[in-house]
Amino acid sequence: DQSRATFSPDGHWVAYTSTESGTAQIYVQPFPKTGAKFQISREGAQAPVWSPDGKELFYYQTNSRKLVAVHIQTQPTLSFGEPSPLPIEGLLQGAPNHTDYDVMPDGKRFLIFLPGAQSGIRSPQQIHVVLNWFEELKQRVPVP
Repeated sequence: DQSRATFSPDGHWVAYTSTESGTAQIYVQPFPKTGAKFQISREGAQAPVWSPDGKELFYYQTNSRKLVAVHIQTQPTLSFGEPSPLPIEGLLQGAPNHTDYDVMPDGKRFLIFLPGAQSGIRSPQQIHVVLNWFEELKQRVPVP
């Protein structure tokens, strides 16, 4: 079972989750495929995400329930460091087909979906989508 594939920013590497070892782990392989592949995680892991500069790979360690970072170098050959837990609390990465976090374009901040309040009462969740917003803006703010 291989899932959650994500390309490195330069498009030459793919990180993905695979259960080929018996438990979900993070692997990286070149693209196009050469037959080489590298296991990045050391314990159960899922949901890899590259940093915008391609120098770090983030993933969720399922046993410790932590988001970790691994320094990674792709040139001239692939090499990577030890996983380092990030100081982020409350991340709940449970769904098998999506990732509950992403790295912002500056590479220094994360967008994370956190579980809702545990009080038993859920507040309504709404998302407002504005279509043709430029036309609406023209109507609301006429240009002389």
